[in-house]
Order: sequence, then structure tokens, then C-alpha cells
Amino acid sequence: MLEITNLHATVADKPILKGLSLAINAGEIHAIMGPNGAGKSTLGYTLGGRPGYEVTDGSVTFDGADLLEMAPHERAAAGLFLGFQYPVEIPGVSSLQFLREALNSQRRARGEAPLSGGEFLKLARAQASALEMDAEMLKRPVNVGFSGGEKKRGEMVQMGILAPKLAVLDETDSGLDIDALRIVGDGINRIMRAPDKAVLLITHYQRLLDYVRPDYVHVLADGRIVRSGGPELAHELEREGYGALAA
Repeated sequence: MLEITNLHATVADKPILKGLSLAINAGEIHAIMGPNGAGKSTLGYTLGGRPGYEVTDGSVTFDGADLLEMAPHERAAAGLFLGFQYPVEIPGVSSLQFLREALNSQRRARGEAPLSGGEFLKLARAQASALEMDAEMLKRPVNVGFSGGEKKRGEMVQMGILAPKLAVLDETDSGLDIDALRIVGDGINRIMRAPDKAVLLITHYQRLLDYVRPDYVHVLADGRIVRSGGPELAHELEREGYGALAA
């Protein structure tokens, strides 16, 4: 589904990714762990097409297409979802309005009919309920006044509504208490654990991986993957830290 080959990327002319290669097949969940400054968030933003993240070498293929040639909205319509470590607030725009426009714009791009207001409300309420989130909160401006845990639940509601093929989740566990961590982890499994979907989960800690058990764990250091393994690698990192493994 996703094939990253020798990816190099810079931010403000500073090299961050330095030859990163990774392949993710449909049906797989991959976790990337690593120290601060290793390039984890840069990888997510580069895949999402965020301005300011310049690819200087390498290639990325998503579902057989050249991802790097697509605009960010085209990547989203193709089925790529990027979850942010710090979801942004959008004052004056209700979550329902935002999500309906996002979903229907993607449906139109794929040649599908847009959902009616009633159809969309039914879908949004079902997704909010599954995330144990009061559907009334979706009437509020996007993320405005939300706690950290509410923002992450809202992002999972968004992911459930958009139903992407590939979810790139950047430190989704950041700011979550124990209960919210379980709810978000269960949400990732419910929405994305399927034979035609895949997840790239960027995290610092083992704790989310107790709920979302990955097929593979990768260590990212100094802009490249330096070690890969199974779920047991995350426990090793938790015990021993990154120093010896990333050396």
C-alpha cells in the first residue's frame, strides 16, 4: 500500500529525513518510535504534504500512485489520513460543518455521490457514540475549548467518518489519560484494523501499543530507520531507551 524508498526531506533547508525506506502492506499496523528530533513528525508531515517540508530525494508510492506528485487534498481523497500531535483549533467553523464538507469533497473527488444532511448526521452520531463522545460537542467550533483528550477523540471521530485506507497518526497518545487512551486505542482498532487498510503509528511510548498491537515496530534515529522488529521491540525500547539501539 505504501512504499517509501530512500526518502530525504528538509525543513527550512535543514536535512531531517536522510534516506528513510519503509514498506507497509494492506492489513498491517506499523509503529515508529524514536528520540526527539529523529524525524518522526517530519515523516508524517511529508507524507501528508504539509508546506515547508521539501523532499530532496527518494520516492513515495501510495496504492500504486506517486504520492509526492499529489496536492494535500488529493492525498486525502486517495485515502490518506494524517492525525496531528496537536490538533488545530478552527474558530467559527463547527465540527459538523467541517466534517461534512471534508467527507463530501472527498466523495466527489472519487466520483461518489455526497451524503445528505440526514445521512451525514447519522454517520457522525454513530462515530461519536463509538468514541464515547457526546455528539453535541460536534456542534462546537473545531477543537475550540476542547481538552487534549477531547481533541484526540474528535480526531478519531473524523477518521471514522472519512474511513481512510491509510492512517498516519502522529503521537495520538499525547495528552491522553488512561481512559481516553483505551477509548482512542479501541477506536483505531475498530476503524483501521482491516485487510484493506493500514496504519503508521508514530509514538514515543509503549502504552498505546498495549491497545493497538502493531505487526512491526521501527526505530527512527537521525532521519532513517536503524532497526525493525516485532511488538517485543517496543518493550525493549521501554526498558532500555533509545541510546544503545539507535547507535
